[in-house]
Amino acid sequence: MSKLPDVFADPEDSQLVADAKKQIPEDNEYHYTERDVILYNLGIGATERELQWTYEGHEDFGALPTFGVIPQFVASAGLPLGWLPNFNPAKLLHGEQYLSIKAPIPTEAKLVNETRLLEILDKGKAASVATIVHTRDMTTGKLLFENQSTVFIRGAGGFGGKRTGADRGAATAANLPPNRKPDAVVEEQTLPTQAALYRLSGDYNPLHASALFTQDCIQCI
Repeated sequence: MSKLPDVFADPEDSQLVADAKKQIPEDNEYHYTERDVILYNLGIGATERELQWTYEGHEDFGALPTFGVIPQFVASAGLPLGWLPNFNPAKLLHGEQYLSIKAPIPTEAKLVNETRLLEILDKGKAASVATIVHTRDMTTGKLLFENQSTVFIRGAGGFGGKRTGADRGAATAANLPPNRKPDAVVEEQTLPTQAALYRLSGDYNPLHASALFTQDCIQCI
């Protein structure tokens, strides 16, 4: 089966970044069931009236497409960033997320994540760190998802090397809306409990749950 390169080397990388990229993380397993699919669908707004997303017995039951970001959370979030100067997790912001769905999404599966540091930029007073995760079926090796995640860490710059990111195709392409009126307009109201429910699918960033953590982040800006 095709695998990610061991290192996404770049001649513009500083020595600090080059060394960090050489630390190859172990592959990470992720198992989920129909219950996890329902929990995710509810967490992003599906309701009890939409049985396709909330009842496993429905003939068209399935995961909403953005479920593809969930299996990779434990892998991308688990990459150590302590090698960055002055790293403080309270100053980390999720900046960008690219998801490419490579195959139909099973309603239950045993998967494995392969993770690499992809691109690290010195933004002066901050750092931008992009990771790539390929998620495959453990049994067949079939690629289901590719995720590219970018986090922005304030106060962690000054290590040298690249300041501007490379063209990574669809992952960095601008998504410009057409210059015309929308085909349709839909308004939805987010439920007060939705963020707390969503995070149970694996996005455990305390910013989604704790007002105290959020206040600490505001104070450290």
